[in-house]
Amino acid sequence: MPVIAVTSGEPAGIGPELCLRLAEQTGRGDSIGTIARIVVLGDRKMIAERAAMLHARVALRDWDPDSAPQAGTLDILHLPLATLSVPGRLDPANAAYVLRLLDRALVGCQSGEFAAMVTAPVHKGVINDSGIPFTGHTEYLAERTHTHRVVMMLAGGELRVALATTHLPLKEVSAAITRESLEQTLRILHEEMYRKYGIARPRILVAGLNPHAGEGGYLGNEEIEVISPVLEKLRAEGMLLVGPLPADTMFTPPMLAQGDCVLAMYHDQGLTALKYATFGNGINVTLGLPIIRTSVDHGTALELAGTGRADPGSLFVAVDQAIEMANRAGVRQ
Repeated sequence: MPVIAVTSGEPAGIGPELCLRLAEQTGRGDSIGTIARIVVLGDRKMIAERAAMLHARVALRDWDPDSAPQAGTLDILHLPLATLSVPGRLDPANAAYVLRLLDRALVGCQSGEFAAMVTAPVHKGVINDSGIPFTGHTEYLAERTHTHRVVMMLAGGELRVALATTHLPLKEVSAAITRESLEQTLRILHEEMYRKYGIARPRILVAGLNPHAGEGGYLGNEEIEVISPVLEKLRAEGMLLVGPLPADTMFTPPMLAQGDCVLAMYHDQGLTALKYATFGNGINVTLGLPIIRTSVDHGTALELAGTGRADPGSLFVAVDQAIEMANRAGVRQ
């Protein structure tokens, strides 16, 4: 069975308690525990304290790859906190711990110990407050794996939305979209739709950058000077690309029915629509990495930490998708 590593994320957020809910998914005849092993990376004492706080009926045990899944049991690969963590209260002293979780999961994926990694949310602000520059999971994992370009994609149900740019101020988006960068993004998206979803010739809907996709140049020239030439080049190679499309109508059901995925030009252009349609059941997938990585589609929700009210749906879907991708990769090998 593939082993899926789940990083518990920011300890002051909802990540640890969402991970506790994974114990519901192990050891039953109809559960993921019959098709994969799940190991949570985090401080065992902190996770135990969170379980006690929430009166969670979960047994914790140290990770042993040779042990069998047990109902109501969560396997923990222990990595120690730097200092005590309180739900809802960020502490920069634990920022390095959060990154150690990612590094350990990454090493395990690269060595073959783990088939995939799933990440609970981290808090970008507190990591930067600790003195460690950090833009996000996507960029961090790309740097750690020496991957020149990765693509951030969120998926929920049948809707898949990839991004040409990720965590940038809006004023920097236009300059970041070049012919070279857009071509690389589309090539990665095209390839990964096969590798991760089994779609050999994906139909990709491509958004314009400007309102009405530039209105023939009256509302911007990026579609004429950058986006359209790239689409024409790749269409000549056989890619099925539709666009550039006005973003305000691209997410209507008749248009979405024409594609297998969407490429938006910037973060909120694509993810606002996706999260409206799928929030709580959507996931984040990093395309282009040499490993499989999925994630929840929400943040640390500090206001919910320690209350037991956080919805684990997105984490469950992220784990399910990681298993499917790992199995598909195994078949290809």
